Amino acid sequence: MTDVKHMKWWGWGLEGVGFHFEDKPDFVPFVQKAVALDVRTPPVPPLDFDQLTIAPPRLSPSFEATLVAIVGEENAHTDDMVRVVHTYGKSIRDLLRIRRNEIARVPDIVVYPADEWDVQQIVDAAVAEGAVIIPFGGGSNIAGSLEPLPDETRTIVSLDLGRLDRVLEIDEGSGLARIQAGAQGPDIEAQLGAKGWTLGHFPDSFTHSTLGGWVATRSSGMQSDKYGDIADIARGLRMVRPGTIVELRPLPSTSTGPSVREMIIGSEGRLGVITEVTVQVHRVPEVREVQAYFFPNWKAGLAAMHEISESDASPSITRVSDARESGFSLATRKASKGISGAAQSVLMSVLKRRGWVLEDMCLSFIGYEGSASHVSYEKKLVGAIVKKHGGLGVGKGPGALYDQKKFDTPYLRDFLLDRGAAADVSETAAPWSKLQEVYDTTVAAADKAYEALGVHGWIMCHLSHSYHSGACLYFTFAFVHGDDPIAQYEVVKYSIQQAFQDAGGTLSHHHGVGVEHSPWMEQDISEGGVALIQGLFDSADPQHLFNPGKVLGTLQVTADDVAEIVANAPKAPAPAPAP
Repeated sequence: MTDVKHMKWWGWGLEGVGFHFEDKPDFVPFVQKAVALDVRTPPVPPLDFDQLTIAPPRLSPSFEATLVAIVGEENAHTDDMVRVVHTYGKSIRDLLRIRRNEIARVPDIVVYPADEWDVQQIVDAAVAEGAVIIPFGGGSNIAGSLEPLPDETRTIVSLDLGRLDRVLEIDEGSGLARIQAGAQGPDIEAQLGAKGWTLGHFPDSFTHSTLGGWVATRSSGMQSDKYGDIADIARGLRMVRPGTIVELRPLPSTSTGPSVREMIIGSEGRLGVITEVTVQVHRVPEVREVQAYFFPNWKAGLAAMHEISESDASPSITRVSDARESGFSLATRKASKGISGAAQSVLMSVLKRRGWVLEDMCLSFIGYEGSASHVSYEKKLVGAIVKKHGGLGVGKGPGALYDQKKFDTPYLRDFLLDRGAAADVSETAAPWSKLQEVYDTTVAAADKAYEALGVHGWIMCHLSHSYHSGACLYFTFAFVHGDDPIAQYEVVKYSIQQAFQDAGGTLSHHHGVGVEHSPWMEQDISEGGVALIQGLFDSADPQHLFNPGKVLGTLQVTADDVAEIVANAPKAPAPAPAP
């Protein structure tokens, strides 16, 4: 049996780890106000695994024998649990379907290659068989980039790269590291950190996602302001294709025609199987700290982040939450006692005396890295900008808490699902001049969708990933669902995604396309752009064996289509008030 570890089949993360509210006194009233849900209601756990309906593998004995001969019996699996784990990612649609026993198609066999040669043999054998190949990293994707097409009749091979998890080489003179594509975030940082280096890439999914997955979906990390998105970090790579390997050397820059590297980054397995990536790495900084700030309102926070992006300061993190998300963050704090609790009360009193409306207050986190003198210099620059926009620094304490809890939020989604509420995220990017319009349009579209559904819904947002020309807006939304949760979810999700397009944003900043976002590709990159990508896929994979249906799907929507979906929204009964 392979020793590659996976997340639990029905939710995020590891068994035995979950969200708890008993030590967070403000959480119960906050959720009641936000979505009219009493979280003290006893949870309804997921189905037992043996209650799932799982079709048997569609796999010829000869092809199975070929794969077993390549990877060994212990690394080729057709048992139901392993196949189900490799069926979906962790989007809310994925979790709703798995909990409702809605599993249209599962992979027929899961294989764990030991090295690139194994991958090459698997790919060549699958192509000869006419079988579908779906590369699998950590299984954390939330855009539908992993699921088999429901009507797929060919054999499906899930090619799990979990055994390819090593840092192979560090070129210390160039700040480059060769890393196998199946290495997960913690493994990468542990191996690099042991030699004094860091990749600096920390997406929300860091603890359960892989380098290959980051490249395949064009990922961004929480510290991308300093280290760049994965497209900036990945300098070279190796990708297995039928009968050959694409090898791109880690050169600082080239002028060699259309960028093959850029074709592969974000291709979501449609062109081949990424086995190795050469990335730029950095020495572990002398000082790393995250400072917290309060702004009197969202407008002031946005203006401050914009000015910071144009200044001589170069923080690793620039993040500000709107008033709703700030309220959520404060509601998930543990109870404060003694000096800490008194200090919070004093601070709130001071802000009130300054004329702040506490319900409009916005929480910001800004990260600094480098030498002690450099960090001190940047903090002074940022502090002056924050003050100019009416903000107030509140020290490292809240920032340290953010740093500790930054990877825990996905567990809250399972907690809410157990209690009949759906929560998900959508993120976009837009120029600075359009950010407020994107924000206003998206919040209004979500509220209209909630009204159409007849539910008490919630949407909140933070700005992150600042660039010279714009930034990312990351929205979280939630509502108590009825008997048809996926149809209700689509009303909200489609409304939000269309709002991005209507206001000048992109369909996704860093979660990728998959099948969740593919209906907006034509609106996002134009009909001509879609034709170019389709031509690339058709030429590189004429049989459509590599992860078919991702990035470009059969459905393209318009604003009128989304308006009709909202108009025909399935009404949900209003939730009963809390006792």
